[in-house]
Amino acid sequence: MQTPLISTIIPVFNRESMLQRSVHSVLSQTYRNIEVIIVNDGSTDQTARVADALASSHPNVVRVIHKANAGPGLAREAGRLRAKGDFIQYLDSDDWLLPNKFKDQIDALNKNPQADIIYGVTQLVDEHGRILKEPSKDTGVRRTHLFPALLVDRWWHTSTPIYSKRISDLAGEWCAKRPEDWDLEARMAAYNPQLAYVDKPVSCHLEHNNPGRVSRGKLETYLVDEAWFLPRLYASAVQAGVSKSEPEMLHFSKWAFMRARHLGAMGRVDLAMQLFELSMDAAVSPSGYQRITKAVLPVVGWKWIGRLGQMAEKFA
Repeated sequence: MQTPLISTIIPVFNRESMLQRSVHSVLSQTYRNIEVIIVNDGSTDQTARVADALASSHPNVVRVIHKANAGPGLAREAGRLRAKGDFIQYLDSDDWLLPNKFKDQIDALNKNPQADIIYGVTQLVDEHGRILKEPSKDTGVRRTHLFPALLVDRWWHTSTPIYSKRISDLAGEWCAKRPEDWDLEARMAAYNPQLAYVDKPVSCHLEHNNPGRVSRGKLETYLVDEAWFLPRLYASAVQAGVSKSEPEMLHFSKWAFMRARHLGAMGRVDLAMQLFELSMDAAVSPSGYQRITKAVLPVVGWKWIGRLGQMAEKFA
């Protein structure tokens, strides 16, 4: 039986009331070859004190990194560079693991030693731990590889898998831009790592009931980040050998085209053109709307195309 060291990396910013539950869910694992790395991302409340207290109480297991605030991606990267484990668990500070997660996942690894990623079912829960949905996302679906489904959605949560150091090192560093988690996993998926599956709950993802209003400024930032991410997702899929005939690739082509129209309506012409060309490249055969757009674009420009697309979406 393999008993690899599992490093859990917990980035945290201003969550003094939640951090203890997250950390204790790791310390309560029935599998004991573990380490915990808390990365305090410039918190301004009492999070740093709580993190240091946890490390003092568990000096042989828990370590703390204090750094200036730079977002979750770079916080996770700081933890990754310090991790000693053969496998890595990333855990958001508001989520938690179920006690048998690591044992069940290492048991699955021992049955499939070629696997680089082991995942299981994640429950969507409220702040009291009541289950709202099980499984959450597609964590109830057994898959052997991340692609092609990763072209459609990030179909699990951060707490769901553990990753081998091998695939983590191949993927490289976390990025500051979002979606940093999907981007990292796409770069892992480019190498076609094998997945192993645990057909039982392994972690809990907290549902926050604070949707908030998305302003135009935030929406534009979101779309600009997607314009950075989508070419990277596509490049990883191509490296992994995903065929353009796959239905997930058709979905991706439509997604890139839709974002091109949105950015065009906002006046982000360069990014709109980049995503439009990406959508054409990903398509086995461009749609009629894509062909028409290519024909009339030099005459009417992206703002008109974008607004026409928004009208079409509204009445679809």
